[in-house]
Amino acid sequence: MDPSDYRCSLLAMQLADEWIEYVAATTITAHAKAYQMGIKRLCQYVDKVCGPEAAGKSLADDDLFEALMAWELALPEDYAPSSTWPNTIAAAVRVLIVRRDDHADRVVAPALARFARGPALLGSGESTERDEFERKEKRALIRAAWQSARATRKRLEQGWALAGQGRHPDQGSWTSVPDLLWGLAHDQITPDHVRRLAPPPREWPVELQEFTAGPGCVPHPQTARLQLCRKLFASLYPTTLDLHAYRVLLMDATGHTSEEVTGFGEKDVEFLPKGVRLTLVKNRAGLRRHRAFRDRPAPAEATPDDHDEGQLTLDGARREASEIVRQLLDLTARVRAKAPDVTDTLFVSAAVPGDFTAVFNRWAPHRVTARFGNWLDAMGVEIKGDRHIGRMRKSVKVEKAIVTEGRISAAADDHTEETFANHYAQGTTLRIMSGRTISTAQQHWFDKALNRADGPTVISGTTEDVDQRSLEESGLSAQEAEDIMAGQLDMGVSHCKNPYQGPYSRPGELCAVAPLRCLECRNAWILPTNLPQLLLFEAHLKRLRTLLTPQAFERLWGQSWVNLGAVLDDRTPEELALARKHIEAGQAVLDLPLAAHTEFDA
Repeated sequence: MDPSDYRCSLLAMQLADEWIEYVAATTITAHAKAYQMGIKRLCQYVDKVCGPEAAGKSLADDDLFEALMAWELALPEDYAPSSTWPNTIAAAVRVLIVRRDDHADRVVAPALARFARGPALLGSGESTERDEFERKEKRALIRAAWQSARATRKRLEQGWALAGQGRHPDQGSWTSVPDLLWGLAHDQITPDHVRRLAPPPREWPVELQEFTAGPGCVPHPQTARLQLCRKLFASLYPTTLDLHAYRVLLMDATGHTSEEVTGFGEKDVEFLPKGVRLTLVKNRAGLRRHRAFRDRPAPAEATPDDHDEGQLTLDGARREASEIVRQLLDLTARVRAKAPDVTDTLFVSAAVPGDFTAVFNRWAPHRVTARFGNWLDAMGVEIKGDRHIGRMRKSVKVEKAIVTEGRISAAADDHTEETFANHYAQGTTLRIMSGRTISTAQQHWFDKALNRADGPTVISGTTEDVDQRSLEESGLSAQEAEDIMAGQLDMGVSHCKNPYQGPYSRPGELCAVAPLRCLECRNAWILPTNLPQLLLFEAHLKRLRTLLTPQAFERLWGQSWVNLGAVLDDRTPEELALARKHIEAGQAVLDLPLAAHTEFDA
């Protein structure tokens, strides 16, 4: 940005100076845009509201306080609701003002300093987390990355083989591809020599034209020499576009961020007998870690089923980090030899800019023609949604969460559990897993409730239909059926197949809660002859409902009341009427313990 573009040029210059120093001190990259945008937006606002008086505005003026506060409050007007940009831009400008105020020799008005150090006027907004790649997309990415890596190595091998067949273009020809490659490979010529000494493109042989523009194509006369130089360099050295494949492979093999896998140099690599140890640096978190990645046998690659999109399956084969690092070291060796000052990364490439100079430097994946999206287009990989490499990291994190069966402590092995929950646990795959887990758990307990053996067994039919054989067919032993038919196991409201093995007493002891808990017991067998006692027990529970609070009744008698209602609902009106006649005739009584009549006093 140029401070002279604004009437408040002094203010713009002060903020720009702080911005340049801050970027140099912190080495921030993409986030530096927020500071530049903040300076631009603030200066435009001051020019607009102050008019000609903006020329004298600076951070030393107290009267700039009102304009600064109004500008910050007006920022959300230009963005969508809940956008994070207003808060980010305002915070960036505050950082620059605070930084300037921290220097004793730089004057900042006290009101502005207090404002910059004070609480934010804007909310942080809501950001939309990127989703991970789909399983099919990730498989396609890995497959394309290995194809790209093999194609790059093959291209460079062929290029150096051609260079070995050439000689100096002065002795050979300035239109011979092997001679041009020989001269560039042996540093005998430069791209500028090609620009000045190569004949006009119209005089090029067909072989050179097709080498430059592709089979059957003719290069444009105005850009032919630059296109030729770039094609020659791409035959000898890796380009920025080539290195995207290795970033994808390293992120997949290590599970670490793009910043980390592209931020280690040759000195940070230690090969182990079965693996590799890397020193990884995450500038944003201020972390420097030494991580070992062991080689492991690669399983046979599973064949993806395009018709089974809902199944969560892990990738089959995965190449080792050690093999990827070895290939990357070999691929970039010549470029690193020509850029000895770049020691903190293996991601270096060669390029020929418009001034026909040879540039050997760290790769620049944010260049317009060399972004991750350009690599996807070149490899024919179709991606839905945001084409951002950060989604690869999320895909690997999701796999780790699947392998560790959802344990956050294991999946969040290189950051905090809170970070995992906020940034990685919101992906589609994990949401599907969570939904399936909940559905499975719900189905499990639903099935268990339907098939529970904690309630009584009800024998339907009439009294004449029940005999020892029918009881044995219902699951009782011959002895148990005989005892029930003889009335030896009658507990009042039901029969008990084994009163000495009840769930409410110790094994071997006579059940101490019969008949009050028989309707909740798995040992209870209710026969048609028990219907009068069940009606008497219903009357007893109805009386308790009038004496106990609803909460107390539900806690003490809720399950018995539900089970009793289910048993009585299965009886016909004629059966219920006959049972009531037995009760009225005094032929049925219900013996309850004394505690059953005093419970409501508690």
